[in-house]
Amino acid sequence: MVINSSVGIDVNKQELFWGRRVFLKFLRINPHILNRKIVIFTWLYGVTLLVLSSVAVIAQSNPFGKALIPDMIADASIQEIDGTFYCYATTDGYDAGLKTSGPPVVWKSKDFVHWSFSGICFPSAAGQLYWAPSKAIAANGRYYLYPTVNGFMYAAVSDSPEGPFHLAQGPDTFIKPYSANTLLKSQSPHAPAGIDAEVFIDDDKKAYLFWQLRHAAWLHEDMVTVDTNVATIQTPHSGYSEGPIFFKRKGIYYFLYTLGGDEKYQYAYVSGNLSPLGPFDTPKGNDIIAATNYKRQIFGPGHGCVFNVPGTDDYYFVYLEYGRGSTNRQTYVNKLYFTSDGAIQPVDLTMEGVGALRKIKSDAPRKIKYAFASSIRTELKINPAKDSSFQRVEYFAPSFAFDGANGSRWMAAQNDTTCWLVADLGKVDQIKRSDIYFVRPTAGHSYMLESSVDGKHWTTCGGHHDARIQSPHTDIFKLKARYLRVRITEGVKGVWEWNIN
Repeated sequence: MVINSSVGIDVNKQELFWGRRVFLKFLRINPHILNRKIVIFTWLYGVTLLVLSSVAVIAQSNPFGKALIPDMIADASIQEIDGTFYCYATTDGYDAGLKTSGPPVVWKSKDFVHWSFSGICFPSAAGQLYWAPSKAIAANGRYYLYPTVNGFMYAAVSDSPEGPFHLAQGPDTFIKPYSANTLLKSQSPHAPAGIDAEVFIDDDKKAYLFWQLRHAAWLHEDMVTVDTNVATIQTPHSGYSEGPIFFKRKGIYYFLYTLGGDEKYQYAYVSGNLSPLGPFDTPKGNDIIAATNYKRQIFGPGHGCVFNVPGTDDYYFVYLEYGRGSTNRQTYVNKLYFTSDGAIQPVDLTMEGVGALRKIKSDAPRKIKYAFASSIRTELKINPAKDSSFQRVEYFAPSFAFDGANGSRWMAAQNDTTCWLVADLGKVDQIKRSDIYFVRPTAGHSYMLESSVDGKHWTTCGGHHDARIQSPHTDIFKLKARYLRVRITEGVKGVWEWNIN
């Protein structure tokens, strides 16, 4: 729904105000309307239309739930290092399928709820196709990352899990289609084949590399040389496979691998207790632990990871969901459970998230009484790729920027040149902080933040004129106001979440 004037999201006095504007505009266009009964009817008709429009906006649902990150990401690898959770992933949402991706960034969080990033973590890989970067592996006093860049796996290194990373071998630059410094080496004229690296370090400190098509090999102590003896892990399901996950729990090695793709994405596993390279046994029960849940409308749980909270037996399954089709996916997390004999139980897939995994002191965001925007993007119908039962429509109501769910967002109409969003607290009150999570933050945003006590007179209180690659964009201040208004001056015209304290 797009209204040329401001758009409200609740049935309230503000809607009556905008209904009055519609009515007065109607009178200016139709001055011949003088009969009082006609005027009253027209006024009520205009207000009714506004109220019905508002009710329609309220009724719009969020089919994407509580995604982990306020952005489109896939192929996530998550770990906790020294009390901070790090998320390395493919950045989606650049609207060109596999022909493009976002730049390398690392999201971090202290509690697993509030996530942020600042700048690009692997500068030389910016502008390349950057996929599936793996976890940051601590070895040799440094941190190693294994992303797939332009379709080939590379090793990168940094002194910090936050980066900046640079290529671990050769000059810190990328040559297309690939260079001699790829992680895998080819013994023939053909290019070295392989994507989606996963690295596991066993209790004896030996490192192993797993990648596409169930391949695995020992990784030498330098963390960049892959042994030439490559194993193919035997699994009961054949066919294409990617997104390997490998971990060890209570002496049992677990190898997880994907089946299918799009809405048909699934995860299966095998396990064993002899070696990271096998042999592995097929579980006696169900070896497919994640598949589309039609009842909950969760489609294609695919490439992600399993991580453990250090010092606990708490394991979590991280997966991408088909989302908005193609490379417009988001990532979700559910608890992973085991039977007494170590078998993985099928994951109870939900889009509700797992909440905070560490307690930190933080203020809860203010509840916003009303929200208004310069426009709202027309609803988006998402087409299925392989499963006709997939039926999903995305809406972009202003209220979605304040619902505490990273799966929903407000988006302005594409032809909107003013592009603003207003948060109404309902009364004048003290405000000290604003955190805005823009849509497609890895491309950068500039904005102006304004405050008002009456909704008519506005004062600039934050923002910046240069486009910055970060999320959230934070403003600290001390002011009394009822309204905050953000004007997006550069970057994608949308907000995932806006927290005000």
